[in-house]
Amino acid sequence: MKIQERTGAGAGRSAGPVQPSAGDRLPMAPRERKPALAALAVLLILLGALGATTLVLQAGDRVEVIKITQEIPAGSSVNNSNVTSVMVASDDSINYVKWSQLDGLRKLKALNTIPAGAVAVGEMFGSGTTLAAGKATVGLSLKDGQYPAGLKIGDVVAAYRVSSNGSSSSGSSSSSSSSGSDSPIVSQAKVSYVPDKKSSDSDLVSSTNLAVTLTVSGDEAASLAQAAATGSVALVLVPGNGN
Repeated sequence: MKIQERTGAGAGRSAGPVQPSAGDRLPMAPRERKPALAALAVLLILLGALGATTLVLQAGDRVEVIKITQEIPAGSSVNNSNVTSVMVASDDSINYVKWSQLDGLRKLKALNTIPAGAVAVGEMFGSGTTLAAGKATVGLSLKDGQYPAGLKIGDVVAAYRVSSNGSSSSGSSSSSSSSGSDSPIVSQAKVSYVPDKKSSDSDLVSSTNLAVTLTVSGDEAASLAQAAATGSVALVLVPGNGN
């Protein structure tokens, strides 16, 4: 009787999963090796190292060239005050003017107006002067007091007729070609050359005279040249200067 009760008590229980013994475990699949991915990773590392090396080598291959610091009008030359030296990456496709060529560049003229900030290349300069149609250049020899302090290339000035002592001429024969003592010979002229006083070859005519070249309209050149021949010209800065 007791045996039957035990059997009935166990009949309502569900049988649990049979646990495999330690010796009966299923074998695990071996890890799949991916040699292609490993090779790609190594290749990317090598390419990155090569690229970094190339950049370092290019950064080291630099040359010292001329940079324009002040606008150079057409027909003017470089001087100590309108250029500086900068280092750039070497490029055989660009005709850079090297800093070591500065002395030779002084002998050439700008073929067109060169803006400040430009790096000088050979195509910007030539042995001849290129002027716009209807323009002319006139050279002046000015004493102290006949030109404003700090005069530089690119400045816009007016040229007035004055007497030999520097005062405005009125009623004299030298003023007969002008419309009046207060009227300028040239109302607007651009300074195309003024010597660099820091340079040893400053082109000073004397201890007090300064050689200045102006670019003016062709129909104003004759009057200005006549006044310049007698030293009867004074320059005044006028609105229109970009400084």
